[in-house]
Amino acid sequence: MSRSASPPPTRFARLRSATGTEGAWGLALLVACALLLALALGGEALQQALRWSRTGIAAGEHWRWFTGHFVHLDLAHAALNAAGLALVWALFARVWSPHRWLLIAALGLAGIDLGLWWLSDIEWYVGLSGLLNTLAAAGIVREIVDGDRMAWLIGALGLAKLVSENLSGPMPFMQPGIPVVLDAHLYGALVGMVCGLAMRRSAPAATQAAGA
Repeated sequence: MSRSASPPPTRFARLRSATGTEGAWGLALLVACALLLALALGGEALQQALRWSRTGIAAGEHWRWFTGHFVHLDLAHAALNAAGLALVWALFARVWSPHRWLLIAALGLAGIDLGLWWLSDIEWYVGLSGLLNTLAAAGIVREIVDGDRMAWLIGALGLAKLVSENLSGPMPFMQPGIPVVLDAHLYGALVGMVCGLAMRRSAPAATQAAGA
């Protein structure tokens, strides 16, 4: 006896799936922002113990490769990057599944770390801005490839920002008094562009359910 094809998901099932996905993304965003702010409240002692440090890494403190991206000079610096993370989430979170985003983030961290170690002469670094450039560049490039016209405008503005930073220094809207490691922005963005070109958009949850 032949088996009948599974019925497509109902409108309610699709809505429930989308709502669950949004809720999970929102919770992840809140946790990430809370972590950034909590680490900033740890003060200078915690920041010095966790920041990316050429001397520390050379001495075997390899956790600094990772932790340096998540500590900040002060609470205002952390809040600025948390706001940037929320903006990237609002614009691009649904382009890929969480697993794909984690892979992109890991590649971004590795690219920034290796770039700073081999191509730059900085002694220390803190902040999420390099990784934010990875995530934003990946989302923008993928949207451009997929034919989103608005992404062209966002991409042009992002590229202009990178060029201006490398020719004239930090943008005027950057937080005053915060030293900006522009190399981290550049390395992060380059990794993000490659990821955006190489990784196809993840299928929406409703589409995956319909094809199951």
